Amino acid sequence: MPAHLPVFIVTTWLLAMLPGAGQALMLRQTLGGGRRAAWACIGGNATGLLIWATAAAAGLSAVLLANPAAYRAIRIMGGVVLLVLGVSTLWAARASRTAEPRARRANRWGGYAAGLSTTLGNPKAGVFAVSVLPQFVTAKGPVLLSSIALGLVWALVNTCWYLLFTWGVDRGRALVARPAVQRRLRMITGGVLLLLGVAVAVGV
Repeated sequence: MPAHLPVFIVTTWLLAMLPGAGQALMLRQTLGGGRRAAWACIGGNATGLLIWATAAAAGLSAVLLANPAAYRAIRIMGGVVLLVLGVSTLWAARASRTAEPRARRANRWGGYAAGLSTTLGNPKAGVFAVSVLPQFVTAKGPVLLSSIALGLVWALVNTCWYLLFTWGVDRGRALVARPAVQRRLRMITGGVLLLLGVAVAVGV
């Protein structure tokens, strides 16, 4: 069993609650595609965290962090994804509102890809996986399995928080159902995603 599991759960929960790319992305998916699109994004986020945890357990994260070119490429990819999402959100704020079932299906697949690519391109997730997560690995027993188990807990904690967050956003949809309010929210979200994309790409 990983060491200090309750402390690890509290730590990952507090980190998940911090405003950042994840919450801006979940807000975008919930307002643009509904809860199903947000759930797909949450699934992509959880998959990305599991990949980071597994990579850390196998030592691949340390290799990436030690290789500036490879790490920079991943970071820039994550920044580009956020920039594209920000531009598309701002464009949607200006476009007429068309909610078609076909578009919602596309959003679910796009939501998963957005959640996965954003998490994989997030340097903070990589730093947490390679520097913080190992501090909670058990000193006894298989280190690899313990690290993967922590990755599962990390992904589960993030999933629980984002499910609660998107549920609250969706429940409050009636309060912001007016087109003008929706446009302002999308413009704010798009602007935040653009700023986060630039910050991630330059390594801030």
